[in-house]
Amino acid sequence: MLPSIFQEAVPVLKKIERAGFEAYFVGGSVRDYLLNKPINDVDIATSAYPQELKEIFPKTIDLGIEHGTILVIDDGREYEITTFRTESTYADFRRPDKVEFIRSLEGDLERRDFTMNSIAMDGRGRIFDPFNGREDIHNGMIRTVGSPDLRFTEDALRMMRGVRFVSQLGFKIESGTLNALKEHSKLLKHIAVERKTMEFEKIAGGKWKRKALTLLVRTNLYTELPHFTQHKDALQQVADLPQLEGINKDQVWLLLLACIGDPDPQGFLKGWRLPTKTVRDRSNELEILQLRRKSGWSKPLLYRAGLEAAINVEKVYECIESTPVSSVEAVKEEYHSLAITSRQQLDVTGNDLMTWANKKGGPWMKELLAEIESAIITGTINNDKEAIRRWLQTCNRL
Repeated sequence: MLPSIFQEAVPVLKKIERAGFEAYFVGGSVRDYLLNKPINDVDIATSAYPQELKEIFPKTIDLGIEHGTILVIDDGREYEITTFRTESTYADFRRPDKVEFIRSLEGDLERRDFTMNSIAMDGRGRIFDPFNGREDIHNGMIRTVGSPDLRFTEDALRMMRGVRFVSQLGFKIESGTLNALKEHSKLLKHIAVERKTMEFEKIAGGKWKRKALTLLVRTNLYTELPHFTQHKDALQQVADLPQLEGINKDQVWLLLLACIGDPDPQGFLKGWRLPTKTVRDRSNELEILQLRRKSGWSKPLLYRAGLEAAINVEKVYECIESTPVSSVEAVKEEYHSLAITSRQQLDVTGNDLMTWANKKGGPWMKELLAEIESAIITGTINNDKEAIRRWLQTCNRL
């Protein structure tokens, strides 16, 4: 029996078929179904043209109607449905210059990137596989549909997608496809940084990222990624780390910063067009990691880091040092044993300080709160208002 996500969409296929057209599930959902992997959404392809779909379904939204895609709303659910199509030349190595709608399923599958993504399935679960994608899935092989040279010159981002699938699935790249990756790696320069970053983050989040990063080096694709051109050895060093596959994508960025040693880590991350928060967080974690490697964890350093950053730092530290036993749980325990984990937890306020000192507010308050904070973290005093007042008096700070 088909998974429920397909069953829920079958009525949509049937409505299209009753109108005299063909309709199939296509792409990643079919691939993941054959791999017994979780399926998040389904894509539908049809012989019906966009205007014909609008006559079948009363509620639609134009998503990319020039490329044959509309959003159909049926029974409260949304489905992206795309008309079978062929594509012409790709002047920018990314988007087709012209799209032509067709009635042939095989003609539509022929334009897709890899055989494992060029499989269709009807509402009864019957598979249509003109390019032997199911066999390649069984053999763990990534192979382009037709000529790899043509596929990669049409859309250069497909090269990064191929490496991404290596990271996510652990598959091998077929020899002809691999040779084409090496031959056409320079075409990746035509692809927007944001697109490359999106694929790289998926590579960094994959279970088999060691294989994938090694492929980026072997195929020279790394030379067309931001700031990697001069860091082939560092990238291979990262790929060779035995514990690399145990860290997540955020931790991979931190690991790269640590191994590449760029004097401007924020500039490195900004070159990838990463969000400001990501740039700030990874840069801060790099400073924490450097201190952790130099002197180990202390209560003030744990407090400064915060729990999420401390975990990221420790995971990357273990990866770099290839430590046989993880200490992440110990770090968590030490963090949770801190007297406070944020300034908001202090049992004293600025108003208290002004009252005790009989002074107006000013920069002195921030300095004094920082001293109190530090004393509590190190265990010098308890986080208790009266204890804090007495300590300040003893230190002649009031």
